[in-house]
Amino acid sequence: MSSPAEFYNSLPPITKAYGTICFLTTAVLQLGILTPYHIALLYPLILKNLQIWRLIAPFFFLGKFSINFGIRLLMIARYGVQLEKGPFDKRTADFLWMMILGAVSLLGLSAIPYLWSPFLGTSMVSMLVYLWSREFPNAQINIYGLVNMKAFYFPWVMLALDMIFGSPLLPNLLGIVVGHLYYFFSVLYPLKTGRNPLKTPFWLQRLVVQWRLGAQRTAGAGPTVRDNTSTGTGAFRGRAYRLDR
Repeated sequence: MSSPAEFYNSLPPITKAYGTICFLTTAVLQLGILTPYHIALLYPLILKNLQIWRLIAPFFFLGKFSINFGIRLLMIARYGVQLEKGPFDKRTADFLWMMILGAVSLLGLSAIPYLWSPFLGTSMVSMLVYLWSREFPNAQINIYGLVNMKAFYFPWVMLALDMIFGSPLLPNLLGIVVGHLYYFFSVLYPLKTGRNPLKTPFWLQRLVVQWRLGAQRTAGAGPTVRDNTSTGTGAFRGRAYRLDR
């Protein structure tokens, strides 16, 4: 069995960065350096006082250290990693673009008074789980060692468990809605029409390639970088994007 350090180093870059920032955010709040109020999504303070960080920070708060926090972090480590290493393999820019689109969509929905949520980390995890359940619909999920089911139904079971345990339904529901919208417009719609309205922009592709080049040079590796980008002609299938120097 690999050590925790080896497991951490083996994680794909976007999932590793997101999970790490989520952990550090909770640690900072737990130590009392900041309070949840300082990072909550409060549109009046964003508009009046230009507290722009409130548009970003809420996505990295999964709650205080608790069993629920641990479960959400494990979901990132399992389902986010399986997405990034599976359908998004060698498509780092596409995976990052998916996260960005999800964040923007959640911010838009939260601007509606009845759909407002101060923290969107749980919603982002729910979105990842929903997309995973659509990409691996026949995978088997075990719920508390009691019930086995197909992954396709897992997001709805999470919603039902929230209801049973008295947790807020809105965060997971928002994640499911945004995940379904992304899946429809990036997979189902392109399969039918051959057009992908959510295609990753070229500037982000270039940014990711340059970042990977820099990381390889720092590590002493060669300068060849290969990354795939979506063409919108299939379910998370892409073409090669290559930069050789």
